Amino acid sequence: MVSTVTTSTVMTVTTIAVASSLALIVVMTMFTLLVQKEVAVTARERWMRALDRALNVGIIPLLIAFLALVAMRIAEICK
Repeated sequence: MVSTVTTSTVMTVTTIAVASSLALIVVMTMFTLLVQKEVAVTARERWMRALDRALNVGIIPLLIAFLALVAMRIAEICK
């Protein structure tokens, strides 16, 4: 019984740590891409405008993941 509880506790703590790490990676990556997009918007070179459009490929899925994270945190608080 004790080994089952210990294993279950370790797995729960590990899962929570991994989820928190992934959330941090999503937020930091989205922040970095948004900063790069703002720099690309202000530039006048043609390749920077192309970069601006290409960054949307990464920003949109990360934005969806960020909104899901926020929704889960709000649901967790409202319980």
